[in-house]
Amino acid sequence: MTNSANRLTRRTLMRTGTLAAAATLLPAESQSQAAPPASYTPATLKPPTPDVDLPIRLGIASYTFRSFDSTHLIDFMHQLKTPLLNLKDVHLPMTPLDQVAAKAAEYRAAGFILTAAGNITFAKDDDDDIRPKFEYLKAAGIPIAVCAPTHENLPRLEKFVKQYNIKLAIHNHGPEDKNFPSPFDVLAAVKNMDPRIGLCIDLGHSLRAGADVVAAIHAAGPRLYDLHIKDLADASAKESQVAVGEGVMPVRAIFQALLDTRYPGNVDLEYEIHADDPMSGVVESFAYMRGVLAGMGHK
Repeated sequence: MTNSANRLTRRTLMRTGTLAAAATLLPAESQSQAAPPASYTPATLKPPTPDVDLPIRLGIASYTFRSFDSTHLIDFMHQLKTPLLNLKDVHLPMTPLDQVAAKAAEYRAAGFILTAAGNITFAKDDDDDIRPKFEYLKAAGIPIAVCAPTHENLPRLEKFVKQYNIKLAIHNHGPEDKNFPSPFDVLAAVKNMDPRIGLCIDLGHSLRAGADVVAAIHAAGPRLYDLHIKDLADASAKESQVAVGEGVMPVRAIFQALLDTRYPGNVDLEYEIHADDPMSGVVESFAYMRGVLAGMGHK
């Protein structure tokens, strides 16, 4: 999809009011970095309602809000009206382990579904390094680890996957990643392993690695456990990230591939720019994606 095609689509969405209506998701006061009002508690908010009839489930990778505490994260998620949350450890710390279950329960009490955790780094081929991270996932009740392993420790990780019955979604990180720059590198490494070892395709990093993202979705098939979406103005430049819909990412074709392969997981927005003030770009991205789905007949 070209830049001009994306701009045309966005103009069409604006004419139909999709983006204008989405602005209501972002109250004026949340555009500042002021703390929530003193009366704020999760119990005072209505839990978000999932778009249960949509075949593409839009969620958030909490790394998007890495500069904010869990109270703000909960507030932002309610504004976005999505309950699907992939938690980074900044929002669900791994230690102390005896507090993990209670903290995870707070997110669920606020109306969220904890779909995955990560990105979790598995840098060592060592039981003592790996086991605490699986214990963390078990304590949190989270079924999928979005992770960055090495080729060397994959056999050891497979042992833990079987023991804990927790899926691994290996996250590709683009040309800088010496282990798994592309989703096709992940597929080659795991094709003969336990089927619970699969992928989290990061679409932006995949583009930068020169991968055909639509072909990667089809190739992954049932091993695709999560998907991180971001957009780039320049498919080869990491620093060119923009709101989804403003760049070259073929969003409609990606959604169609997910439908064609009957992908059961989530499309998690991982918005990595403007860390101290991300919400306007996040709202814009959600509005665009929801507009694309509406244009495909899914409302």
